[in-house]
Amino acid sequence: MQKPSSPFLASIFEYMVTRQYSHSSIEAYIYWIRYFIRFNQNQHPSEMGDMEVEHFLSFLANERQVAVKTQALALNALAFLYKDFLDNPLTLALNFQKSTKGRKLPTVMTPSEIRSLLAVLPAHLRLPAQLMYGSGLRLMEAMRLRVQDVDFDYLSLMVWNGKGGKHRRVTLAAELVPALREQIRQVEFYHQHDLAHPEYAGVWMPFALARKMPEAPRSLLWQFLFSARSLSRDPENGALRRHHIDPSSVQKAVKRAAFEAKIEKNVSCHTLRHSFATHLLGRGMDIRTVQEQLGHSDVKTTQIYTHVLQHGASGVRSPFSDL
Repeated sequence: MQKPSSPFLASIFEYMVTRQYSHSSIEAYIYWIRYFIRFNQNQHPSEMGDMEVEHFLSFLANERQVAVKTQALALNALAFLYKDFLDNPLTLALNFQKSTKGRKLPTVMTPSEIRSLLAVLPAHLRLPAQLMYGSGLRLMEAMRLRVQDVDFDYLSLMVWNGKGGKHRRVTLAAELVPALREQIRQVEFYHQHDLAHPEYAGVWMPFALARKMPEAPRSLLWQFLFSARSLSRDPENGALRRHHIDPSSVQKAVKRAAFEAKIEKNVSCHTLRHSFATHLLGRGMDIRTVQEQLGHSDVKTTQIYTHVLQHGASGVRSPFSDL
């Protein structure tokens, strides 16, 4: 995550970092604030207000035809800018054109396509992909797993501070236990070498936990499950740490594997999560349980996967089948 070159955006970046916003939130908010400024010919936000925000949001709906959730994210970014950063909140009665573009049906792979994709993934990146499909994890939820988040006794994973800051416990396939134990042995090997390094400052800790548990950063249990192969400097304070692997390496590997496996679909890491949900529902799992596994606040979000099933052989029977 790079600090913006613009002094104004850099100050927003630093403000959000010091308040422990997630990297994805920082990147998204900076993107929309930058877009808003450029849309208004680089006018400073302190010289603008409700009217300019309304015009921008209407532009996104009318000209860009963005999805409802995309427009909502842009609004959240600008509401944060004016309320939290500039201390000049927008009115609650903003009048703008609401986006009506619905969410697309998610891309879902078949079980045989999943097997083909996993088979050609590089060995060191296969386990994160297996967990995204086997446990329905988002990419960053898999990357942020710590050693202690794996519960072998109850075959589950703990996801802390997922989307929306929510925590949840998700299922773990018993078939992945040997690979996970081997992964933890690899983390332990790295950790022993790190402890011997005179500059090693321990793993990065979320929020105020570093102050509450000063010994935790050097504990094996708190190390990232998918540790990077080398130590690096913390961009916030220059401390020497071992972070998790770069999520972009997993994204690229999944894309490449889909191509090599000749899967003619637009496959991404999130496709594995989509497939998890759709396959659970297809096996008769009730939608509330799937909602809990995915960490959705609203069951309506989970219902998108029932639409996938209903658009195929699991829903309407084609009259052609009776010919």
